[in-house]
Amino acid sequence: MTDDFARHAQRRHVMYAWMLLSPALVLLTLFAFIPAVNTLWASLFSRGTARREPVFVGLDNYATMLADPTFWQVAQNNLLYAAVTIPLSIVLALAMALWANAKITGRAWVRVAYFTPAMLPMIAAANLWLFFYTPGLGVLDRITALFGISSTNWLGQPETALWAVMAVTIWKEAGFFMIFYLAALQTIPPDLQEAARIEGASRWQTLRRVVLPLLMPTTIFVAVNALINAVKLIDHLFVLTKGGPNNASKLLLYWVWENAFAYLDRPSAAVLTVILLTLLGVLAALQFFVLERRTHYR
Repeated sequence: MTDDFARHAQRRHVMYAWMLLSPALVLLTLFAFIPAVNTLWASLFSRGTARREPVFVGLDNYATMLADPTFWQVAQNNLLYAAVTIPLSIVLALAMALWANAKITGRAWVRVAYFTPAMLPMIAAANLWLFFYTPGLGVLDRITALFGISSTNWLGQPETALWAVMAVTIWKEAGFFMIFYLAALQTIPPDLQEAARIEGASRWQTLRRVVLPLLMPTTIFVAVNALINAVKLIDHLFVLTKGGPNNASKLLLYWVWENAFAYLDRPSAAVLTVILLTLLGVLAALQFFVLERRTHYR
């Protein structure tokens, strides 16, 4: 009798768990799993036309994409974009959070000022920076003119276009990531920092030995989000450069959009999407399984 009751209770728990999971599973199936499978399937077919149906070509589309020099240029752009924006956004967010969490006059205004860029839509932020970058009339050229530097077309030359786009991303994301660090800092018991000061630790030693290890879980979370944003944020490219000049600022997701909607090349867009999702999955797994071991509770 007891065994029957235990089995009945276990079945009820299992059914209750599936009832709680079913809404999320339905949404993930409709908007994540099915589109992912369709994209993978579409990447294995040739480009169809009104007169010619697409045919199965296997991995030929992947071989063609990997042989395309534009792919490697765009991949290099995205790699540089991620390598610069992710660490700078995290370091700047941490510095702002430490300052906004300190006992300073006008602390609330400092927090609002830091978080304001995060509240702006990316299109609005890009248009704002477009005014900064305008040759001859923009704020940057007005400042450099004070030092006798000639006007610079920040968005119109390959040497500076991608770096100008990176500046917008860092300015936009740092305030958003600051909120997570600020929340994490407020959960650190003050007794730990007081004990470190009593032991004679300097402010830098307290930060390095006490605060940063306790912030490691937040850093992992922020790093994963920054990695996703490094291939997800393309709104500002539409306003600032449209991937130019000569593909100098083009990123992978923007090229996916171009292939799918500008060139109507669905197989190429599907191939790029599969490659992008695979890279993101591998990098996210490395971040979780490698960096997670270095957190303070391991």
